[in-house]
Amino acid sequence: MSRWLPSLAIAFGLATLALADPQPAMKLLNATSEVSAVTVYKSSALVTREVQVPEGAGAFELVVSPLPPQVVEGSLYSEGSDGIRVLATRSRTRAVMEDTRDEVRKVEAQIKELELAGQKLQGEQKVVDQNLAMLSKLEAFTGSSLTHLTDKGFFNSDAIMALAKYVMETRTEKAREQVSLGQQWQTNQEQLAFLRRKLEELSSGGGKTEHDAIIVVDKRNAAAGVLRLNYLVGSATWRPQYKLRAGKDQEPVQLEYLAAVEQNTGEDWNNVAITLSTAQPMLNAAPPELKMLDVAVVPMSAPGSQAAGGPGINFKQTGQQAKGLRAQAQQELNFNNTLTGGKLINDAAALEQCRELLARKDDELELRQASPDEGPSLVYKLPTRLSVPSRRDEQVVQVARVDLSPDYFYKAVPVLTPHVYRLANLTNRSEHILLPGEATMYIGADFVGRTELPLVAVGEQFTVGFGVDPQLQVQRKLIDKSKSMQGGNQVLKYEYRILVNSYKQQPVKLQLWDRLPHAESSTLAVTLNAQKPEISKDPLYLREERPKNLLRWDLLVQPNMTGENALAVNYDFKLELDRQMQIGQVTSK
Repeated sequence: MSRWLPSLAIAFGLATLALADPQPAMKLLNATSEVSAVTVYKSSALVTREVQVPEGAGAFELVVSPLPPQVVEGSLYSEGSDGIRVLATRSRTRAVMEDTRDEVRKVEAQIKELELAGQKLQGEQKVVDQNLAMLSKLEAFTGSSLTHLTDKGFFNSDAIMALAKYVMETRTEKAREQVSLGQQWQTNQEQLAFLRRKLEELSSGGGKTEHDAIIVVDKRNAAAGVLRLNYLVGSATWRPQYKLRAGKDQEPVQLEYLAAVEQNTGEDWNNVAITLSTAQPMLNAAPPELKMLDVAVVPMSAPGSQAAGGPGINFKQTGQQAKGLRAQAQQELNFNNTLTGGKLINDAAALEQCRELLARKDDELELRQASPDEGPSLVYKLPTRLSVPSRRDEQVVQVARVDLSPDYFYKAVPVLTPHVYRLANLTNRSEHILLPGEATMYIGADFVGRTELPLVAVGEQFTVGFGVDPQLQVQRKLIDKSKSMQGGNQVLKYEYRILVNSYKQQPVKLQLWDRLPHAESSTLAVTLNAQKPEISKDPLYLREERPKNLLRWDLLVQPNMTGENALAVNYDFKLELDRQMQIGQVTSK
C-alpha cells in the first residue's frame, strides 16, 4: 500500500495548486465593426459585419455592440480568417436607461420640449383665469361702490367711467389672451400626439433593451485581423419594379430593372454590397426528416365527405395555411429548432398533399396552376455598393439597365374599347430573369401608363403596351340581322363591319380582335361565314384562341386611310338552334 502514497501525494499537490491558482478569466474586449454586405430576402435580411480583431495572440471574447433591434435571436454565426479561429458565437441582451438610436432620442427630446411648453401654457392659462376672476370681483365692487356713493350723494362720473372703461378693456384683452392660449394648447397637444405615435413606430421591436454579439476567438498570431459576423434581421423586404421607355420606331426600348427595398431594421446600411434574393434564408445544414402521412377513412355518408357532397376542403384557405406553416418552419430551422421546424414543414406538406388527394374536378385547374414556391429562386448581386438607411418608406435601387430591340404593332379590340393601343414585342436579352412586377411605361419623357410584367425568362419574348395612340381609330357596327326557319331549327344571321381610320404618316401593323358566341353544348351551332379580309393564319392563334371563337385579323394599315378610304373589315356568322329554344344567359368566361 505504501507504493501508492507518492502518487496520492502528487495528485493532492496538483489539486492544491489548481485550487490555489485558478485559471484566469478570458479577456472581454470591445470590437469595432461595420456592415459590409446585406442579402435582402422577401421577409428578412442576412447582414454581414466586418469585425476588427485587435492585436495579440490567445483566446479572448469580442463584444460587438449594439446589434439592431430586429435581430433574429439564434441566427448569429461568425466566420474567421487566416490565424483567427472562431470557437463560439452567442447573443446577449442588456437593459439600458434610454434608447441609443439618434432618431429615437431626437423624437424623445422633442416630446420633452413640447411637454414643458404645455406645462407653461397651462400655468399661463391658470393665471389668466385668476385675473378674469379678480376682474369680475372688481366689477362687482365697482357696482356696489357706485350704488353706495350715489346714495350718499358723492357721484363722480369721470372716475366711474374710467373704472368701467378699464374693466371692459382689460376683460377684452384677457379674453383674447385666453383664446390664444387655448389655441396654442390645442396645437401643442396635436404635435405631442403625433410625436408619440412616431416614437411608438420607431421604438417597435427596440425599447430600452440592446442586443450584443459575443464572439469567442482563438488567435494564433499577434497581428490585427478581421472576421465576419452574420445575423438575420426582420422588417426587411423587397419587390421588383420596372421602367420601360420607348422612342421612335427604330429606337430601342430601354428597360430599367428596379427594386423597391423596405428596411426598418433600426440599423443603417452604409456603402454596402447588396444582394437581392427571392429564396428563403437557409441556415439549417441538414434536410428535415420525412414523417409518415396518416390518412383516416370515413363512411361516404359522413358529413363533410367528398362523396356525400359536403364542403370538402377550402383550396384557398388550405393553400394559405400551408404557405404560413412553411414560413414558420423555416424560421424555426433557422433558430436551430430542428424538431419544431421538421414538424411544421411536414404539416405543411400534408396540407398540400390533402389538396391533391381531395381535389374535385373543378378544382384540378387551380391545383395545376398552383405554385408552392411562387416562382424560381433567384439572386441578384447589385453592381455597385449602396447606402440604404433604416426608415419606414420604400427606397428604390437599380438592379440592371438594358436596351431591347422592339417589334412595334398596334392592337384594337372595338367590342371592349374604341381606343387603339401601341404595343411592342420584346425579347429579354439581359442576364437576369424578370420577376412579375409593376412596370411604369414612358414614351420619351412622357408617362403613358402602368402595366403588370409577367415572369420572363432569359431569351423569352414578351409583350408590353405603351398606351393609346389617338392617330388610329376603330368603329364596330351591326350592319344586318335576320331570322329564318330551316326544318326544325331557327337560323339567326348577323353581319358586322369594323372601320379602321388612320391619321398616321406611315404604314403600321394592327391586330384587330373580335369574338363570336361560343357554346359548350351541341344545342347551339355557331358558324363563321364570309370574312373580308380573312382572319389570321398565325399557328399559335389558330391553336390557342380560334377554338374559343375569338377572331383576329393581322392588318397593314396604310397612311391617311380615313373617311371613305377607311380600312373596312366585314364578317358575318349564323347561330342555329332548335325552334323551341331561345338564347338565355350570356356571360364572359
